[in-house]
Order: sequence, then C-alpha cells, then structure tokens
Amino acid sequence: MNENLFTSFTTPVILGLPLVTLIVLFPSLLFPTSNRLVSNRFVTLQQWMLQLVSKQMMSIHNSKGQTWTLMLMSLILFIGSTNLLGLLPHSFTPTTQLSMNLGMAIPLWTGAVITGFRNKTKASLAHFLPQGTPTPLIPMLVIIETISLFIQPMALAVRLTANITAGHLLIHLIGGATLALMSISTTTALITFTILILLTILEFAVAMIQAYVFTLLVSLYLHDNT
Repeated sequence: MNENLFTSFTTPVILGLPLVTLIVLFPSLLFPTSNRLVSNRFVTLQQWMLQLVSKQMMSIHNSKGQTWTLMLMSLILFIGSTNLLGLLPHSFTPTTQLSMNLGMAIPLWTGAVITGFRNKTKASLAHFLPQGTPTPLIPMLVIIETISLFIQPMALAVRLTANITAGHLLIHLIGGATLALMSISTTTALITFTILILLTILEFAVAMIQAYVFTLLVSLYLHDNT
C-alpha cells in the first residue's frame, strides 16, 4: 500500500514521458461507430443513451443553443468514460486534476458568455444590475455580480475535482483498512470489505452523475446566453 494517499493522483510516466495524452485519448476507443445496417447491442445501447440525454438536456434550447449538441454530448461521454476508467485498479483519473477540469470549464464558459454578449447584449448586461436596485447599492451589486460570473468556471472545475478525488481517497483508505484488519479481526475486515464494495458501487454512480452535472451546468449557462 502506498504511504502517500495522493500517489494515485500523480501523472503516470513511462521512460520519462508523461502518459496523460494517451490516457485522455483512450476513452474515444470505447465508442466505436458501426458500419453495419443492424448495430450490435453495445452500439444500440450507446445510441439510445445519447438520444435520451440529448433530448432531455437540449429541449430547453432554441436553434442557436442546439448547435452545441454535438459538443455537449462529446463532453459528457468524455467525462463519464474517464471517471469510470479511473475506478479500475492501477489506473489514473484525469478528472482528478484541477488544471484539466479548468481546461474544459473555462473555454466552454467563455464561449457561452461571448455568445450571450453577441446575441443578447442588453439582457447579458442586465444581469449585472437587478431591476429596482437602490442607487447607493449599484456599485456593490455590479462588483458582486461580476465576481459571481467569473467564479462560474472555477465552481464547475472544483466541483468535479472534489467529488472524484474524495471518492478515490475514501476507497483508498477503506481498502487499506481492510488489508490491515485481515490479520487482526476477520469479522471486522469482512464488514469493512462490504463497505468498500458498496462505496465502489456508489462511486460508479457518482462518476456518471458528475459527468451529467458538469455538462448540464454548461448547458444552463448556454441557455442563459442564447
């Protein structure tokens, strides 16, 4: 067992070369495109899930917002697949890195905000000052609304990083406790092992939910600006 709890979050390296690029590109191999008239069950299930999520997420958008459908569906597939791959033994989860999550959140948020200022300039500027605000409070409210706007991508990235990292740390701690208790008390070790299995199942759900939440919040930001 690793002495450092955060060893599993370090970037994997082979022969001095970082493997982050290969790991980030690997999930795309899990979603093949069928060339047959009748698709197999895996591709059919994949297409059904994409249609279900896209219909639920993009139904609130107008024609301009629906042009982002392909990007948002690619985003939820990428985040979900990398989160799930990170639950495999001796693997690496790119979404535990705040820098990578910021690299996804900032461009998407920036694109949504720029779209809003281009298409709905007055409405976008009106968000900085609620209607009926007393005159002495105008400067303070403008500053607060500006800060809340710029903190949105940070909130997106930190939420994803914190949830995935916390789950991995809990699995690591409970797994280490189970190994340590095997030589002390078999009954207690079985109890902690049962908790570990339940936590792992929960982490599979969290991996998918966090991918959906991240993409849904980007979609809501886009909806506010289109």
